Amino acid sequence: MSRFVQPVPPPADPYAGDALLRSWLERHLGPAGHAAAKGRLADLAADVTGPLRAAHADAEAHPPTLVRYDGWGARVDRIDTSAGWQAQREAAARHAVVALPYLVDARGTWGAAARVVQHALLHLYGPESATFSCPVAMADGAAALLSLPDVDAGIRDAWLPRLVSTDPATAITSGQWMTEAQGGSDLGRSSTVGRPAADGSWRLTGEKWFCSAADAAMAVALARPEGAGRGSRVLAPFLVPRYAADSPLATGAAPDAPATGVTVHRLKDKLGTRALPTAEIGLHDAYALPLGDPAVPGLVRAMTLVVVTRVHNAAAAAGGMRRGLAYARAYADVRHVAGGPLASSPLHRATLGTLAVDAAGAFALAGHAFALLGRVEVGADPEAAAELRVVAPLAKLATGRLAVSSASEYVESFGGAGYVEDTGVPRLLRDAQVLPIWEGTTNVLSLDVLRALTREDAGAPLLSRLAAAVDLARPMSPALADTLATTAAQLGDTIAAVTADPGAEAVLAGARGLALRLAYALTAALLVEHAAWGDEQAELAARLWARRWLRHEEIAEDAHHHLDLLC
Repeated sequence: MSRFVQPVPPPADPYAGDALLRSWLERHLGPAGHAAAKGRLADLAADVTGPLRAAHADAEAHPPTLVRYDGWGARVDRIDTSAGWQAQREAAARHAVVALPYLVDARGTWGAAARVVQHALLHLYGPESATFSCPVAMADGAAALLSLPDVDAGIRDAWLPRLVSTDPATAITSGQWMTEAQGGSDLGRSSTVGRPAADGSWRLTGEKWFCSAADAAMAVALARPEGAGRGSRVLAPFLVPRYAADSPLATGAAPDAPATGVTVHRLKDKLGTRALPTAEIGLHDAYALPLGDPAVPGLVRAMTLVVVTRVHNAAAAAGGMRRGLAYARAYADVRHVAGGPLASSPLHRATLGTLAVDAAGAFALAGHAFALLGRVEVGADPEAAAELRVVAPLAKLATGRLAVSSASEYVESFGGAGYVEDTGVPRLLRDAQVLPIWEGTTNVLSLDVLRALTREDAGAPLLSRLAAAVDLARPMSPALADTLATTAAQLGDTIAAVTADPGAEAVLAGARGLALRLAYALTAALLVEHAAWGDEQAELAARLWARRWLRHEEIAEDAHHHLDLLC
């Protein structure tokens, strides 16, 4: 008797097979703008389904290693990464995954919507990048920070072109060295100190506890300028060269040796993102360049980077959800149970359909955040800036949680095979778990949303968008319109009560619930907007999303019947 082996077909092309992605681009870019992006997106999709899928597997199978000493006993602190990791790095540069919104020709073609195209690139690239999407996010955040007018032009000219290069031979990425063991997200407890040097550079001394992309050519580090006082507002961002080639202090050292004053204590042994080198790093009089005037409280400047990385986090969550769904659907089409394909089971179809609704909502929320970011950067749009202030944390926190719950379902949808590491399926869950943690946990971000509501009237643009969505939804579905109207009224009352007494115990304890409800309501409005443009899938997703997340109803029967439209 021959041994049965279950074939597992690859999912469809991630660009050509994603109707929601393509209609989103058609709406936001217009037919001509979408046509201008198609070649770039198709090329990346072909790479993703071919060499990058293999590179992803190689990077996962060969995680980074730390070589502390050379054969003669000299301290080298070299981080070795796999050929697959390097292939991902080269592809990110070649396909302009970081660079696109900074390229003159891209802005000339798409204007503020260059960020919409970038989001599409990330949606394709991220899920099977072995989490190279993380250094991509931090490189983009560093580029945005270096683009600020108060950054010294000499520093900008030396480093920004390298961050946004599309030549793999010259392109670099950035790490992010902010958290410290005693404080974590409580940046006010940061103890890394910066002191100025005579040549205009600075020297940093301290211990950084969670340093992602520790192999990157540079990092943005937070430090407390000497004599600046306590608290987080006075912290300033600094650029720290990672290697001797970029550090004037490392005279006589090999170019790829660590910069003087930078010590890699260890690599983190993490639940997921195993291909990504994450380290604990010590700084002792490390050479650094100020990003802005350190005498001016700098945390607000650093938030430029954080906003970018938060929206990247949302893109990673939404992209991973969509790719996981594609794999689960492809498997269901070939797996036979109880005499027929798994994909014909009403129960399994309902499960996949519900996951598809969540994936559609996450995509719309992440996509909206990128669209707002583009409007802020290119048009200095004050309305977009006001909305982005609250949308960035909302998109990050909501999609991060959805990604984890969805990944758990994807693993389960493969049965026992989903629990076996060498199928690659467990990675979906392991890697998803970082998304609600990095750049602020759900609770940290919920409190950030609370501050935005009470100090900056950030609820106004959300309530305005909801009100407009009610009118758009009425011709589609009176029930959907009524749900949105009721939700908007309830949220308006809640925001008013929160603003009246933001320090109340009940307000603080309920911050997570409020933030999630705001995110779910906003997502419903965004799906309605896309449906009103003419997307049938978005209309169905909007109705089911509102029932699932705003009215807390069971949607299994409709999800089963409409699975093919949903995904």
